[in-house]
Amino acid sequence: MTETKEAHARHDTRQRIQAVALELFAEQCYDKTSLREIAERLDVTKAALYYHFKSKEDIVASLVEDHFGKIDDLVAWGKTLPRTPASRAQILERYYRIVADGSQVFRMLQHNQASVNSLANAKNRSELFRERMDNLVGVLTGPDAPLASQIRAAVALASVSFGCMFFADRAASPDELREVVLDIAWGLTGAEEPGDAG
Repeated sequence: MTETKEAHARHDTRQRIQAVALELFAEQCYDKTSLREIAERLDVTKAALYYHFKSKEDIVASLVEDHFGKIDDLVAWGKTLPRTPASRAQILERYYRIVADGSQVFRMLQHNQASVNSLANAKNRSELFRERMDNLVGVLTGPDAPLASQIRAAVALASVSFGCMFFADRAASPDELREVVLDIAWGLTGAEEPGDAG
């Protein structure tokens, strides 16, 4: 097996572990889930699981780090775009996808707040999240934007997060939720809906 195939296989195994852990955390909560149960559901030995994660805390940290990595990638990409209403729409749309794809992680963190907030990296997590939101606001508005523009951008980002988290079960379809949430976020930032240009 080549080095690339091995790395890909490790990545796939890591993602499977994360997915199974999320399922179990949702079914029976973080505190009542053991690494042994995660290994059993995956049909692997506990030693094989330890190769990727030494503890449940490591799994939670990896889920958060993966989410932050996607936001970092979005910020880096957003910095390459011109500051236009169409670019703001694209950035918000990509942020929506990141949040929608990570909604299981957010729900797990919320439903297990007491447990995961006592983990060693919990305080650092909120600071890191705020830093990323500040970076996204900067990409949406520019570095010297007036306070009102910065607040509108922050509220737009929050509306995407809260819309995905709390209204997914109320929307008739994922497409309806996406349309409504992005329409609000675009309105707040003066974004130009893709296809409206020209």
